[in-house]
Amino acid sequence: MTRRRLRLPAWTASLTWKAAAFITVMCCTLTALLGVLVHVSVTNQTVGQARDRALSLLEDAGKRYESGGRLPPGAGVDPPGLPGALRELASGGERGTMIGADDPAPTMWAAGPASGGRALAVRIDYSQGARTIDGLDNAILGSSVLAIGATLLVGAFAVTRVTRRLHTTARVARKISAGDLDARVGDRRTRDPARHQDEVADVAAALDSMASSLQARILTEQRFTADVAHELRTPLTGLHAAAELLPPGRPTELVRDRVAALRTLTEDLLEISRLDARSERVDLDDTWLGPVAERVVRAAGPQTAVSVVRDVCVVTDRRRLERVLGNLVANAHRHGGPPVGLTVDGPVITVRDHGPGFPDYLVEHGPQRFRTEGGARGHGLGLTIALGQAEVLGARLRFTNAPDGGAVATLTLPYEQPSAWPG
Repeated sequence: MTRRRLRLPAWTASLTWKAAAFITVMCCTLTALLGVLVHVSVTNQTVGQARDRALSLLEDAGKRYESGGRLPPGAGVDPPGLPGALRELASGGERGTMIGADDPAPTMWAAGPASGGRALAVRIDYSQGARTIDGLDNAILGSSVLAIGATLLVGAFAVTRVTRRLHTTARVARKISAGDLDARVGDRRTRDPARHQDEVADVAAALDSMASSLQARILTEQRFTADVAHELRTPLTGLHAAAELLPPGRPTELVRDRVAALRTLTEDLLEISRLDARSERVDLDDTWLGPVAERVVRAAGPQTAVSVVRDVCVVTDRRRLERVLGNLVANAHRHGGPPVGLTVDGPVITVRDHGPGFPDYLVEHGPQRFRTEGGARGHGLGLTIALGQAEVLGARLRFTNAPDGGAVATLTLPYEQPSAWPG
């Protein structure tokens, strides 16, 4: 199975903050809108009441002024402090009102025409109305802050619960992508994907269903591969024995060669089935990499150059390491071009050839069994086995192409630098 790391979009990490910012903006907008509406309504009502009182007092003062009687308190002709705009309006023969900021308190003025182009004006104390509006504004501001804070906390709590479930789903998806097909979002015993019935629960249920279906298919393929390989072993053993009894000759050599190739393919299938089932056991031991590389090259033939830049001793399974290096060297000779070199530089072992290089799909997604391109011979099992054995060893196997041409396979083994002896 080709394993690819699932990368989630970056926006999921900031969903909580985006939701909190959206809630805050909406709360502030609604609060400001309601505050403005209440402020305008109360202000209009307060000013209207003060204006009605001022106009009523102005009408009474006008009647007394015309009858020659005494003007009521707060009334006068061209009184000091009368706003200039209101004075001009009254001198023009019209009546009007205006709020003035006279000391020591705000005043509501009402003025109308008097004889001789003068202005008859009255004034009433508007400080109570101003205090009412100021108190209302402060109450709106305080309640808005409390409402925004409470809404933000509740909204953040609700969004955090949703994002926590999304993060859980994403974490399970990454586990499945890494090869853990037993990972599930919901309870495996009850098969309940989630306690909620919403879109996030639908996503979790779909992910669990996908993982179960994928796991079932992979297990079926693994069992089929193992069964086929086991069933082929017995007849192949008999066929090999029969081929050894044939008389010498070219036909016999061809039969023996094909039987050997079929036996190798069968053993590779068995090895892949064991790797898929994760039933391999590792025999760890201290191993110097230089001698192992030279032994692998001797077994592969004299066409491979060995370069030991820095030899180190690692704790690994020597048999599996030789299997990995042997497959890499064999693949370089079979599909690459000379010269082929194997380099040991500490815990990093590199196998390079100077052929056409690895296919693009292999560099991007890793080797895939039974897939070859460009008319290449083989079944794609050698590199698949090398990658599987490297994972068993806890090593990292990377496939790249050199800038100047040729395929490069880099094996990085786990290694701990020995501490220096005290001097």
